Amino acid sequence: MMRMIRGISMTHNVGTSNLAGFSTLVCNPRTVSPSFLPRSTFPHTRHFHGFHFARPRKTIFHDRRWSLSAYASSSSLELPLLPFDVNDVLVPSESKTLHLYEARYLALLEEVERLDVGALVTIRGIGRVKIIEFLQADPYLRGTILPVRDNIVEDATGSSTKVMELKDALHNLNSLEIKLKAPKEALLQTHILNSLTWAEKGIFVDMDEKFVPSLAERVSFTAFQPISGSTKSELQSLQLKKLMAVDIKNTIERLNESLELTKANISTMAAKLAIQSVEIR
Repeated sequence: MMRMIRGISMTHNVGTSNLAGFSTLVCNPRTVSPSFLPRSTFPHTRHFHGFHFARPRKTIFHDRRWSLSAYASSSSLELPLLPFDVNDVLVPSESKTLHLYEARYLALLEEVERLDVGALVTIRGIGRVKIIEFLQADPYLRGTILPVRDNIVEDATGSSTKVMELKDALHNLNSLEIKLKAPKEALLQTHILNSLTWAEKGIFVDMDEKFVPSLAERVSFTAFQPISGSTKSELQSLQLKKLMAVDIKNTIERLNESLELTKANISTMAAKLAIQSVEIR
């Protein structure tokens, strides 16, 4: 039987190298947050809450511009790293449930309770980080990270207005999504509402505030989630948009991109509902 695990937090790496072709999850063994499980049958799961990631680079040791003083910075942390394929990269606020089997990944969980066979974990991205040094490879990757944040927004009023506009659009999208007939294994909440709720109310216990994005920055990522009934090509297109979103350093620019994506998704969802209505008749 799977049991609830408390006390580990995970994050993706933001702009630096990992193993070639991978993004990296950074594991913070201090923080935990609730997540939303599918309607189907997930028993108790382990919850991982973390900072976040970005487009991976092609080399293992990247960007020698970092000085030695950067490694000693009070903003840096030394944490375990969990590599993921670039196609599985998350954005801040996004969550995903994984079943880990490999010994090197399970070694990350030694300090907390483990299952008899593997570990079912739920991870969520919190913010973006940059790996500045790899410290070990066995029994799992470990490295030194620095926070990556958006540039300071000079137009706070404009940013707040965009946040409200995006939130309204996301709620409109969610109201359409819940009308779409969904399979039994669908989530109790849509991905969009799950992420938006976390972005607005996320609890960051015992976490260095330098690694936690601002409210506007967190909300700016929430639109980059799959919508109900997404096709394979739509999911592939979304993944490319995610990679571009994590590279953006201007919050308002990302809010604009998110709003454009949300409006497009509203149109798509309206069309799917129209087709569903015809089929029901």
